[in-house]
Amino acid sequence: MRSAFLIFNPVAGQGNPEQDLETIKSLLSDIKLDIHLTTPDLDADHLAQQAIAQGVDAVIASGGDGTLSAAATALVGTEIPLGVIARGTANAFANAMGIPVAIDAACETILKGHTKIVDAAFCNGKPMVLLAGVGFEAETVERADRESKNRFGMLAYVLAGLQQLRNLEQFETEIETEDKIISVTASALTVANAAPATSVLAQGPSGLVVDDGLLDLTIVAPANKAGAIAATYHLLQSALSGTPADRNDIGYLRAKRFKITTTPPQKVVLDGEMIGTTPIDIECIPGGLTIFVPSVEEEAPIEKLEGLPDLIIETKESTEFFES
Repeated sequence: MRSAFLIFNPVAGQGNPEQDLETIKSLLSDIKLDIHLTTPDLDADHLAQQAIAQGVDAVIASGGDGTLSAAATALVGTEIPLGVIARGTANAFANAMGIPVAIDAACETILKGHTKIVDAAFCNGKPMVLLAGVGFEAETVERADRESKNRFGMLAYVLAGLQQLRNLEQFETEIETEDKIISVTASALTVANAAPATSVLAQGPSGLVVDDGLLDLTIVAPANKAGAIAATYHLLQSALSGTPADRNDIGYLRAKRFKITTTPPQKVVLDGEMIGTTPIDIECIPGGLTIFVPSVEEEAPIEKLEGLPDLIIETKESTEFFES
């Protein structure tokens, strides 16, 4: 890689952006960098589209999850590799892909040039690289505003989640895959292409695989607030230990495509951004994105649905998939 298009968000994180940019330029001095800063009127998506039009060798994005996800989604299907230098609050994108979050280590990863082709997805026609959350997670993300994230960092999401527990509600949902229709009562649904351990509600199967051509759905269905706290803690333990969840109020399954409807409609968060309410239709795009990553080995997750409340599963022929 002789040159790269660098997208830099000057307002991301809590560090010194001028110093961060100088550090990146110094560490990547062997690469001819075409540097572009995001502004309120020019976001990472538009800059990445500009890079694609120029026919660049690679795109490097530096900023928070919003910046990184916007750049990544623009590159889906292009085969242009993405370098990631995370400087945000949660850094979910980098953690999910196993990319170091320290600037020097992230730059070293890019310089080594090891790329990996990973899956992406489309949710209601919008590109998705991480996950879509329905119900509790969406409400929590909406509560964690920019001011609280700037003040408390990752703790802002924890505080928002604790506040949202006061308004915990269940909803009826129907989940359609290639071969089954599932009806269940839940409080949170998370469809993940990739997710870090901090995205607790995506950790049912644990150890999500980012290049298997499948999406992973975690269903959380606690009976009350105490159950919600216990289920969340259990999912955190699953994430930390790499062991799939084993509670009757947590289920998970894998599919290439999920069509989800809820009664009543529930808010949806897509890669950290609110996009409206259910229904949603999410389809995996195998090998949709190329990124610079360290080399890692992954194991395929498993499925579990037994024990969920009000669970109904109907088998179906694959030829009937999503037919109206």
